[in-house]
Amino acid sequence: MRPAQLWTLRPDRRILPPGEWALDKSRHYNRLDQFRKRTAAKRRRARRWALVPQRLIFVSVAAAGVLAFLSAIQQSDRQPETSLSNLTRPSPPSITGIASIVDGDTIEIHGQRIRLNGIDAPESKQYCNDAKGLDYPCGRRSAEALDAFLATSRPVSCRFVSWDRYDRFVGECLRSDGANLSAWMVEHGQALDWPRYSHGAYAQQQSKAEAMKIGIWAGKFQAPWEWRAEHADGPAPSSPTTQGFVSRRLLAQTGYSCQPRRTCSQISSCDEANWYLANCSWGGKLDRDKDGIPCETVC
Repeated sequence: MRPAQLWTLRPDRRILPPGEWALDKSRHYNRLDQFRKRTAAKRRRARRWALVPQRLIFVSVAAAGVLAFLSAIQQSDRQPETSLSNLTRPSPPSITGIASIVDGDTIEIHGQRIRLNGIDAPESKQYCNDAKGLDYPCGRRSAEALDAFLATSRPVSCRFVSWDRYDRFVGECLRSDGANLSAWMVEHGQALDWPRYSHGAYAQQQSKAEAMKIGIWAGKFQAPWEWRAEHADGPAPSSPTTQGFVSRRLLAQTGYSCQPRRTCSQISSCDEANWYLANCSWGGKLDRDKDGIPCETVC
């Protein structure tokens, strides 16, 4: 007679023959071994991390933060250049009045210089090439065009947009008939759309001016921001001040001050006159004919 086979009762109360029980037991031990290996690997990793000093972890995290900050700075060309103090400053009310021209993208109302938002016009001392390849003072032409445009509809009203890195009032300005100064200057080829600040708000007007070859588009020119970069050693193109106040560092470098207000008869050198023109809210009064040269008796 064949010996009686032993049948096994599993915990789930299912009866297995001896062969199947041996196979099920082998599977159980395999899973148990795999679980032990995974647990041991986790413990080894935990011990290795425990050996790393916490200070090293902090330094690594700080270094990663610095790299992220530097990367953000490199990608900041599309962001307005505002200082931390300007972010917390109260927004001034809109300004309305008769505007005097400082240059093609800067006006002055009631002693407050206002930078037109979203555009960049040729600098007062900048020259461009006309259609015949001849040099002409495109910076002065731009200022003259803006002056003529404003003369036909006064006063001008400017809504505050932001403070720039020079503490200048940046505004969206309209004539009394509602015409936008920035849009008109770009559309007539007297200024460029500045995507860095306008985000392409005047791209359509610029395309129109370029197609019609009017203003600076009639010949060859250098973008104002590139021209300034190449002439960075000269005086600033427009006032880095607000209502006549300059930074202490700028004052220490030159020895000049916007207070008290001066006239050409009180100025002894051309350098001094150019400094007042570039840095003081009243400096535009020194250049009566708007040719970019202040106090022509000394310059």
